[in-house]
Amino acid sequence: MTVVLCLAVLFGLLAIGTPVGFAMAGAGSLGLYMLGGMSVLTGILQTAPLSAVTSYELITIPMFLLMAELVLMSGIADDLFRATSAWVGRIPGGLGMATALAGAGFGAICGTSTASAATLSSTSLPAMLKQGYEPRMAAGVVAISGTLAMLIPPSVALVIYGLLAEVNIGALLVGGVIPGLLVTATIMLTVWFLAWQDPSRAPGGPRVSMREKFRMLRIVGPMLLLFGMVTGVIYTGIATPTEASALGAFCAFCLTIWMRKMSWAGLYRALVRAAHGTCMISMILLGAYIFGYFFTLAQVTQDLVAWVGALDVSRWLIMALILCGYIVLGSFMDQIAILVLTVPIVLPLIKSLGFDPLWFGVVKIVTAEVGMITPPVGLNCYVVARYSGRPVAEVFHGTLPHFIAHIFAIAILVAWPQIILWLPMKMGY
Repeated sequence: MTVVLCLAVLFGLLAIGTPVGFAMAGAGSLGLYMLGGMSVLTGILQTAPLSAVTSYELITIPMFLLMAELVLMSGIADDLFRATSAWVGRIPGGLGMATALAGAGFGAICGTSTASAATLSSTSLPAMLKQGYEPRMAAGVVAISGTLAMLIPPSVALVIYGLLAEVNIGALLVGGVIPGLLVTATIMLTVWFLAWQDPSRAPGGPRVSMREKFRMLRIVGPMLLLFGMVTGVIYTGIATPTEASALGAFCAFCLTIWMRKMSWAGLYRALVRAAHGTCMISMILLGAYIFGYFFTLAQVTQDLVAWVGALDVSRWLIMALILCGYIVLGSFMDQIAILVLTVPIVLPLIKSLGFDPLWFGVVKIVTAEVGMITPPVGLNCYVVARYSGRPVAEVFHGTLPHFIAHIFAIAILVAWPQIILWLPMKMGY
């Protein structure tokens, strides 16, 4: 009864717009008080704040957020889209494919999907509409391409999962590379299929000379440098993910100066936005710690594992139900909130079924990408609608083919776990 009441309080607080971290902290505190009284509650509240932020790996979050803000200031995303569109923009659907490639490239130096979606909305979407693309198709490509930043390293979502699940963050970031390429290819194939069905949806662009194409490749240089300073040093073992995040932020700072986009006002805004994002995530982690203590004392996780273990069904059916549940949750909640709320509960169940936590983490993030475009609260769709001025319903309509394609991509990753695990194993994790 106590668990049901606290869950009702949690979802009630979320329904009235209470920030996720405060909602979980409030509901968890109520549960702790009901189970153990004021002494238990005050004892946990005295230690939970330090426990929530004491992890050394947590430094990666503010560094990756700051790097994303500085990259946005540098304008490198605009250059990246121009370079990719020069190579593939002439074929039908080419600008849509260029948007997917730009989303992957920007995700490799950004780490946050909303920033990626906002940037693509102001660069690639106007270009596609100018070329005569069907508006809903163009908006859908931008919304789904923005989600790639959740998966392709450096990924804030993978870092948070690693902290919650106590999985090696470097292995998670490495494990996201091949699935990131697979999902990027899935988006491009979906665009090609839609253009093949009806070429008027996505007409080809003007021819670009080979000399101009190679000249545009110079634009990609700064992006490759930044990617090497973050992901490359992790792959080669030169630096840990925490050290790499600091290198990435410093390199983004230098890149912004080199491109003459740095200003004191811009730097101040970037620092403030990164600080705001870090405080929000820290509060969510604190709320998750408090709520997790309550679930531990109430033995919810242990009872759930025992109940599922007694079921006479395939473990793959249970996995399918868990992933479907994540897609449904993604329709109503923020993905970071879903991570911190569910991972402490679901992970013991995943381990008891014999699944690899690293593999599950990457599959969970790919599933979260689907939630970012699923109505009624698909966050990326609202970001695209806000920055482009297109109706939200139009954006959601445009993402439907990508939703279906992503389900197939998730099925492939579930059926062949080595797609995720092969590279971390080769890298010695």
